[in-house]
Amino acid sequence: MRSWPAPQIPEIPRPADGPAAVRVHDSTTGDLVEAAPGATARFYVCGITPYDATHLGHANTYLAFDLLHRAWLDAGKDVTYASNVTDVDDPLLERATATGVDWQELAAEQTALYREDMTALGVIPPATWTGAVESVPAVVAAVEHMLDTGAAYRVPVEPGAGGDDPGLGDVYADLSADPSFGEVSRLDSRTMAELFAERGGDPEREGKKNALDPLLWRRERPGEPAWDGGRLGTGRPGWHVECAVIARDGLGLPFDLQGGGADLLFPHHEMSTSHDRVLGGGGARVHLHAGLVAYQGEKMSKSRGNLVFVSALRADGVDPMAIRLALLAHHYRTEWEWTGDDLRTGAERLDRWRSAVSGNGAPDPAAMVAAVRAAVADDLDAPTALAAVDAWAAEALDGGRDTADDLEGAPGLAARAVDALLGVRL
Repeated sequence: MRSWPAPQIPEIPRPADGPAAVRVHDSTTGDLVEAAPGATARFYVCGITPYDATHLGHANTYLAFDLLHRAWLDAGKDVTYASNVTDVDDPLLERATATGVDWQELAAEQTALYREDMTALGVIPPATWTGAVESVPAVVAAVEHMLDTGAAYRVPVEPGAGGDDPGLGDVYADLSADPSFGEVSRLDSRTMAELFAERGGDPEREGKKNALDPLLWRRERPGEPAWDGGRLGTGRPGWHVECAVIARDGLGLPFDLQGGGADLLFPHHEMSTSHDRVLGGGGARVHLHAGLVAYQGEKMSKSRGNLVFVSALRADGVDPMAIRLALLAHHYRTEWEWTGDDLRTGAERLDRWRSAVSGNGAPDPAAMVAAVRAAVADDLDAPTALAAVDAWAAEALDGGRDTADDLEGAPGLAARAVDALLGVRL
């Protein structure tokens, strides 16, 4: 799948004493950890299901991981970022049916819109960006392997399902084959059961060995798209195994970090990591999750329809960099509610910063750049980083200050640093 154009990331001087370790909050342990301690960094962020893209909840998550990507690049690491698009799934098919639009057209339209939004926001694209449809052959091979090793089993389908060979049944993962299952989220069994039912699971499905066992291959149903699954029969991939296979093929196993919104910790990241363990080599070493954004008193979600779209803001003439600043003003792990004040504050900040870098000389930005680096390295603390730029900009714009020590070229260095580290183009 074609991703979007990569933004140009300016080069800025690196600290003489070397880069600080970038530490993030591991959702499993609650500790601040250096997710990629070596010379390389490999990470996977779960992508969109393309039927309502790109709302500010999406953007908030992808900007958080863009900060991490930039911090690792600034530290001199060789970074590989992989992601996916779940371009066939129940919610997408349901939306297509409800709106009378072909599901493939809907997916293509929303994926293209997402590309445009990410380009406008200055998000670094993934090195490998794979759609669920594109992943079908690899998923089939992985599920066949799991069946062969006893890590998966078949469940009979209802009459009318299963295409030309209904006897093959749906395929489910046997979680008992993974003794480490549960180590990602560390939730108790009751909480797992509740969340599994709330977040797309089917605990009541007859024929399953365990209520939590997740679907790997859904056999063909009337009116639904299906692909040749070889020994699995015609059908389509389950959500968790799709991400497990795409991450494995894009990064190798194990890899440094898997991320997404906070609601993906369980079951999605628990299940996909389990699948990668069973497939051999383990999954992500660290899991990182962004807080959810609310609007009009409730979590911003497609089911509630309380969405604010990046594309709609852009169509209204809002500078994408103002949107980026509005989102970065909140720490990525917090849960917060979007209001018009966020956008006004972001636009005002952008204007101040642009004014501060518009001259030939300004105060030395070295301390500001160091403060931004330190803040981002400390669990992607964007609000503290913004405050450091605010302080430098206020000094630069102070008409009563002594300008004797101003540095020619300081505005350019400040602008390049803000672009490189925070992704804000001035």
